[in-house]
Amino acid sequence: MILVFLANGFEETEAVAPIDILRRNGREVVTVGIGEEVITSAHGVTVVPDVTEVDITMSDDIEMIVLPGGMPGTLNLEKSRAVQDALDYCAANGRFIGAICAAPSILGRKGLLKGRKATCFPGFEELLDGAQFTGEPVEADGNIITARGAGVALEFGLKLVEVLSGKPAADKIKEAMRCV
Repeated sequence: MILVFLANGFEETEAVAPIDILRRNGREVVTVGIGEEVITSAHGVTVVPDVTEVDITMSDDIEMIVLPGGMPGTLNLEKSRAVQDALDYCAANGRFIGAICAAPSILGRKGLLKGRKATCFPGFEELLDGAQFTGEPVEADGNIITARGAGVALEFGLKLVEVLSGKPAADKIKEAMRCV
């Protein structure tokens, strides 16, 4: 199962594009609302998540979590005990963590990027504590996948599929979506 956390002020493209691509890969993707039962994006789009943060527990069936960026969505995610617990669980158990745009700053401040290659939205580099900032559109280092922003949301989603299912699976989705 993949948990995608949504907090008020999230960047909708950074959430919906990876959700779509991961579901095309046959993955079970569960959206998790932080603080509310209806979440409003940075651009006023309202979303009803599958569950709220009080409904989730960390278990062996969690293979990945995804943190979309956006403001103040990233700040709201970082304040969430559920998000912090999920990050701790994934880090301790070698599960994948995906973060895009401003959200890699959460990983940096938590110390999860020390010695790793990472990227983020321009201006947030200083918050990637201990990371080797690459500036690449998408960066994967071990179990952590980071991306620059909404403009690379499809590429980010494809990289998430690649780390879970391999490059041929990602290439198949890429071709079917005509992302060539």
